[in-house]
Amino acid sequence: MAHKSKKRKKFNFFTKGSIDYTILIVTILLLCLGIIMVLSASAPSSLSENGNSYQYVTRQSIAAVGGLVAMFVLSSVDYRVYRKLKWIIYIVMLGLLVLVGISGMDAGGARRWINIAGFNFQPSEFAKIGFILVFASYLSDMKENNKMKNIWFGCAKPLVLLGPIVVSILILQNHFSATFIICAVTVVQMFVAGTRISHLILVGIVGGLALLGGKQVKDLASGEAAKETTQNFRSTRIQTWLDPFSDPTGDGWQIIQSLYAIGSGGLFGLGLGNSRQKYLYLPEPHNDFIFAVLAEELGFFGCLVVILLFVIFIWRGIVIAMRAPDSFGTLIAIGIVTMIGLQALINIAVVSGAMPVTGMPLPFFSYGGTAIMANLAAVGILLNISKSCSK
Repeated sequence: MAHKSKKRKKFNFFTKGSIDYTILIVTILLLCLGIIMVLSASAPSSLSENGNSYQYVTRQSIAAVGGLVAMFVLSSVDYRVYRKLKWIIYIVMLGLLVLVGISGMDAGGARRWINIAGFNFQPSEFAKIGFILVFASYLSDMKENNKMKNIWFGCAKPLVLLGPIVVSILILQNHFSATFIICAVTVVQMFVAGTRISHLILVGIVGGLALLGGKQVKDLASGEAAKETTQNFRSTRIQTWLDPFSDPTGDGWQIIQSLYAIGSGGLFGLGLGNSRQKYLYLPEPHNDFIFAVLAEELGFFGCLVVILLFVIFIWRGIVIAMRAPDSFGTLIAIGIVTMIGLQALINIAVVSGAMPVTGMPLPFFSYGGTAIMANLAAVGILLNISKSCSK
């Protein structure tokens, strides 16, 4: 009986082939629904702030077009090229994050944006993708050299490599949500690559203690006033989550208005455009709490459709990861799926009161040009991997 060996495809910068149309269609549907909801959710606040009901949706649409262009271009670029460019990607991402700390713009108590050629840009959104590519490359090298079971090469070293990036995001940007996503995605990639769970737990405990010690040093350097402010902020956020009605006109206002919106939506909603909470009750309804407006206008069934679309996206992404011709493609795919899926899960949990407020955007829905372009670019890379999958 003849033995058939799997042929290894030659590297081509531009690849041709059949993409995964299921994930493409789901992405387009999510994007279209997101644009519609940004239009509906942002109209009152946009009119109040700018005298133009369509300013936010216009900007979001322009960013979406740019993101779609990036998606289709990257879907044709052989994903294996990123393995050759991993250190360039790493240095560029690190440099942009440091630049945010040096000359970034402050907003809402966080420094996350820089201005490039007149455009506000949030490097952390593209940094998420950059780190997925970098660690997929590193872990693939270790896996191919049978070093993933080694506690240093397969666990401690990649986390040490990640450490400076996490610290720079924490200190320079005060961006906990992005830090959490990057850490979570990295741990998932390591688990899929073959890192022992016992090693992950051990290194995680050591890293957690080190991070706690670093925060204590920072608090001492900042003085007692800064330490007390940080502790009060954390305790207030937890208290607000446990009982938002303890401060209904203060810290609990946003989540209370979100729950009102979800509750009033019922099964079928009030109808597209008929939300009441978006009329300056729910702060910035087109951003992190856009799912609450969707629930109010489209009801339980509208929410169910959106959740099912994300579930299909995750399912097809996992299929692509399983069918990828090499470990590098598998780890990139699983990283992108984890990034988008986890952000959607956390956002919906926060909006429904199941988690404390974290400032996590809903992929393809929440207003933000950088985020929507980065997510669509990530989908483009995922589509390219799907071209190389065995049928």
